[in-house]
Amino acid sequence: MGNSIKSAEFLMEARLSRAAYGSADDCFDLGVAYSCGTGDLPIDLVEAHKWFNLAALRGSEQGQSMRAEIAEEMTAREIAEAQRQARAVIAASQLRAA
Repeated sequence: MGNSIKSAEFLMEARLSRAAYGSADDCFDLGVAYSCGTGDLPIDLVEAHKWFNLAALRGSEQGQSMRAEIAEEMTAREIAEAQRQARAVIAASQLRAA
């Protein structure tokens, strides 16, 4: 059991690192993971919205669709927080690229 948790944590860390600076697909995969509670993650709609938003900004139509779908289950405050977090990821990736 301990090894599977460590494996899941390693997988999520790798996805987080790639998604912050990577493809729409990586962002979308994280959105799915947080929206469904995949890999021992708790369901977190703010995190899911953030990653779907980043996927959408990188051209993912699925990201746009899923972002809209989970937004229906969120408060305005939660959506605002998810958007703030997405902007922070974008700013951090631009600093890193510079």
